Amino acid sequence: MNTITISINNIHPFRDHPYKVRDEELTELIESIQKQGILTPIIVRPLEGTTDEYEIISGHRRHRAAQKAGITEIPAFIYAVSREAASVMVVDSNLHREKLLPSEKAFAYKMKADALKHQGKRSDLTLAQVAPKCTAAMIAEQEGISKDTVKRYIRLTNLIPELLDLMDDGKMAFSVGVELSYLDDQKQYDVLETIEQNNCTPSYSQAVKMHKQSNAGELTREMIEAIVSEEKPNQRETVKVPIERVKSLIPKSYTAKQAEDYIVKALEHYQKYLRRQRDAR
Repeated sequence: MNTITISINNIHPFRDHPYKVRDEELTELIESIQKQGILTPIIVRPLEGTTDEYEIISGHRRHRAAQKAGITEIPAFIYAVSREAASVMVVDSNLHREKLLPSEKAFAYKMKADALKHQGKRSDLTLAQVAPKCTAAMIAEQEGISKDTVKRYIRLTNLIPELLDLMDDGKMAFSVGVELSYLDDQKQYDVLETIEQNNCTPSYSQAVKMHKQSNAGELTREMIEAIVSEEKPNQRETVKVPIERVKSLIPKSYTAKQAEDYIVKALEHYQKYLRRQRDAR
């Protein structure tokens, strides 16, 4: 297929595409485009109802970098495909990119699943056979992951943006996000406010507890505050002493639990000794 050159003003991002284009990651690409131009054409589709407007299927980063570099025209391949087929192409062209955010995978899987379902209802399309087959299973097979993993990612699209941001920033675990996605938006905002007040995110067990109580219609703002503020096992303070420092002071036959008890008793005796010293003064 031959490439054509299209005015950058006539090229538009794919509506609701799931991938984020972050300007801070485009520095090298911008410099390359300024020196050599766009070496690999982008892929676009004609926009319905227009004569010279196009929607990007593959090449959102190149398009954005070209804008930043001041380029006015872009080489492109044109594919005259339906929006559903284009949605699948958009997802597949980026899904194996390194360092995809959880939110990007979530909305990518959802976009692809929705497109496959829609195509499956139309007998004029080659993917009509997908109708009787679970779309999550199809995606899972193509991606080499489990069907449940695909469904769990798609669940994340029910999270409010602020909780999704916490996941993308690595501040909240994937499993926690999945459980919180079952809460309605108001309850999620209550969770967010409690997270900000306590400066900590819920554990998986806390998220499961909120999910169950929400299903039972019992979850209140006060209960959310109480659950999130509970002490987590990994938040309990511990004191670590290198074994080399105490090995010669503990009987060799002691188990780890016996050694711990031995150290605690030794500290209790030392505390009593210091108290007697103070009293003697």
